[in-house]
Amino acid sequence: MSITRFVRTPLFALVLLVMSAAAYAQIGVSISFAPPELPVYEQPLCPEDGYLWTPGYWAYAADDDGYYWVPGTWVMAPEPGLLWTPAYWGWGGNGYVFYNGYWGQQVGFYGGVSYGYGYYGDGYQGGRWQGGQFYYNRSASNVNVTNIHNVYNTTVINNTTINRVSYNGGSGGISARPSPQQEAVAHERHIAPVAAQTQHEQAARTNPEQRASVNHGTPAVAATPKPGAFSDHAAVHATPTGKPYNAPVNRAAVQPPANTPAARPENNAAHSGRSVPNTQPEPNRAPVARPNQPEPNRPAPNRNEPAQRPLAPPPSERSQPQHTAPPSQPRPAVQQPQQHQQQRPQPAPVKPEPKKSNEEKPKQNEKPQ
Repeated sequence: MSITRFVRTPLFALVLLVMSAAAYAQIGVSISFAPPELPVYEQPLCPEDGYLWTPGYWAYAADDDGYYWVPGTWVMAPEPGLLWTPAYWGWGGNGYVFYNGYWGQQVGFYGGVSYGYGYYGDGYQGGRWQGGQFYYNRSASNVNVTNIHNVYNTTVINNTTINRVSYNGGSGGISARPSPQQEAVAHERHIAPVAAQTQHEQAARTNPEQRASVNHGTPAVAATPKPGAFSDHAAVHATPTGKPYNAPVNRAAVQPPANTPAARPENNAAHSGRSVPNTQPEPNRAPVARPNQPEPNRPAPNRNEPAQRPLAPPPSERSQPQHTAPPSQPRPAVQQPQQHQQQRPQPAPVKPEPKKSNEEKPKQNEKPQ
């Protein structure tokens, strides 16, 4: 009973591992600009028997750090018979989507990216499982035959174009598409990266020298003999290619799709003053509309419609130019405005005496008659 219980416990843990792998999200973040090209580096020696090569890749930090290089490394397979499908970036319509790597019985689709050392865009030619033991292909894997004897030598015939493009689709990306067999592999049992791989990626993220904005596409550590061995003497540096990578200046504004709604308040701010002063348009009126209130009042006294004058402008118009105009006229000629005022209310005495133009004084004296 104790032996049976001991066997069931690891089996139950394995089932949980498989279930967690099924729930493991294979689609990560989406970025609007493509990752840098793959760096050039040499593969370190395989440390021990049973280790499989996992190529390096560009990951992305959800902050201003941008892309960073996760070094390629040798990893012990979680169980015999499993192979590694590398991670890759692919165009998703609105940005570049990151697809995480995974362990499985077969190598699935990884965007047609040629990572080298057995991963030439389709499958894996660096070795194979046979009888519960992994055999290394010396033509694609760097193995010391003195320590590792399960080797073979098969020339790899690569039909794909070898380049350093690190993503699929989009502008300048690889145009490979998954085959029906690779699509079937995507639905098979997968296991997420082991803890050593996750810690390896976290170590690369926290290392500023691994960021593309710092190393310009030539990371300080391109590959390690084991996960996390960044300071090991066998760690490999990338070879400069003469074409440095420069990250976009406005990458913080274009990284997540959630930043696009941030531009909508700015567009609405232009229309908010015209229609409704609610929610977001209100703070826009505080710095813009209130200091500009004297400006709309200035054109108001110039040429306003008669329907608007009886509402609000009359007090402002009376105080500005209208009261100043009439006092300026009576000063040079006081009698003229008086004559106009008297002639308008009394049109009768003006009509019978149009001939007496020179006798203006008697007209004023004849008013009491």
